[in-house]
Amino acid sequence: MTGNFQFLDYLIFICYAVLILGVGLWVSRDKKGHQKNAEDYFLASKSLPWWAIGASLIAANISAEQFIGMSGSGFALGLAIASYEWMAALTLIIVGKYFLPIFIEKGLYTIPEFVEKRFSTNLKTILAVFWIGLYVFVNLASVLYLGSLALETIMGIPVVYGVVGLSLFAAAYSLYGGLSAVAWTDVIQVVFLVLGGVVTTYLVLNTVSGGEGVMAGFKAIYQTAPDRFSMILDASNPEFKNLPGIGVLVGGLWVANLYYWGFNQYIIQRTLAAKSLKESQKGILFAAFLKLFIPLIVVVPGIAAYTIVNNPELLSTLGEIGQQNIPSVGQSDKAYPWLLQLLPVGLKGLAFAALTAAIVSSLASMLNSTATIFTMDIYKEYFDKDAGDKKTVNVGRISAAIALVIASITAPLLGGIDQAFQFIQEYTGVVSPGILAIFLLGLFWKKATNKAAIIGALTSIPIAMYFKVAPKGWSNRLFFVDLPWMDQMGYTAILTMVIIAIVSLIQHKGKDDEKGILISKKSFKTSPLFNIGSFAIMIILTAIYAVFWK
Repeated sequence: MTGNFQFLDYLIFICYAVLILGVGLWVSRDKKGHQKNAEDYFLASKSLPWWAIGASLIAANISAEQFIGMSGSGFALGLAIASYEWMAALTLIIVGKYFLPIFIEKGLYTIPEFVEKRFSTNLKTILAVFWIGLYVFVNLASVLYLGSLALETIMGIPVVYGVVGLSLFAAAYSLYGGLSAVAWTDVIQVVFLVLGGVVTTYLVLNTVSGGEGVMAGFKAIYQTAPDRFSMILDASNPEFKNLPGIGVLVGGLWVANLYYWGFNQYIIQRTLAAKSLKESQKGILFAAFLKLFIPLIVVVPGIAAYTIVNNPELLSTLGEIGQQNIPSVGQSDKAYPWLLQLLPVGLKGLAFAALTAAIVSSLASMLNSTATIFTMDIYKEYFDKDAGDKKTVNVGRISAAIALVIASITAPLLGGIDQAFQFIQEYTGVVSPGILAIFLLGLFWKKATNKAAIIGALTSIPIAMYFKVAPKGWSNRLFFVDLPWMDQMGYTAILTMVIIAIVSLIQHKGKDDEKGILISKKSFKTSPLFNIGSFAIMIILTAIYAVFWK
């Protein structure tokens, strides 16, 4: 398969790699006479401007699970999977207006730190362990696996070697430089990511139209596979279990999105590193606008691949390369790597650089956030409360390296999973409803108590597993129910909030908790720019869903 890559492709990819490593190491250097401290390493010295925050949010978010996994879901079920991206734009606005003001006012390093200030150290530790386990065994491992799958499909590199190569690339600059290196290289990564994605989408749609252009290609895939353009699936659709109709807009997807964008350390960490609250909110708004665009470069190519594969005449025009590694039912995650094979010399290197940028930037972000949580919430709390800046930074580097090694060992074990994007969402959904319930009540309900939050955290997992692991053949018997996993998340979050509310009311008999957060209308006041931008995004989203409702 390496014969598909020509000298120009290798040259473009090598230039990209050298640029990222060079910039990462340059911004990582210690300024003369200044020893890197915890704020430098974990929060980029709180100096990030809005455009760097917005770019870094997207680079951290868009990874192999989008390019490979979401394209695979586009191949398997169509445009409906884009709800993750488009609803995320609306979620970002909510996070910027209602969550960020409280987080920044409290001067947080980590999300578990908020839990300690609002509830207790014990609950902080429980959630910190949850997050570290989730990042290492689900997020890091799945990104490494999907990235190595792309390397194997495009260049013939075995999965194990791909995992090692991607790990070393991400580690080369992120372990030493911390969030500053991650955030500033993310700005470059986003340029490659968007440019490479646009080029791939353009060429694929142009291929579908027989060289007549993008609009003709889009029209062709719409006419050929109209079932792939329904945003709201009905119960007869075989993929309804993954995207349960109107429940996507009013149900469990809100749990996934609010948890991910509001209370996920490797996402929210760059907003905590802003120069100011207004700068952070502008960065959030910028990321929300970019989110509207992302489905065009990660979902549409998957739909185009489905159209090509199911058109024998069109497939026959792709030559010998096009007949290799053809995606099929059960192997939908091969769709995007297969498309990359079809690109001309030079552009193939650019598209592959974009894919690698998405993978490496997310790996670097996850590593830095795993290190931040372990160092600030576990090590400093239980091993060395008086650790100085030098020791704190070194512990962060060592813990990130250990997390990367564990994830690298785990990654190849994920082989054989179809629609890995759905796998990641489903298993994150076991933990996220309980965490969301704790945070929402902790932020906005002053009566929520520490004891109630701990009980909620511990009972949310059995509740989630009750919905998820009904014994075979026992659905609708012995109180077991068979629900789409997204609905399971919604019910788990609601039941957890009910448990927290009941325990809180019994414990304090309706009185406010002493650690309850005092908020007012002024707490959530935003600038005219943020308000106008938010309304514009809501209008665009309304138009999209009106056009592609069915």
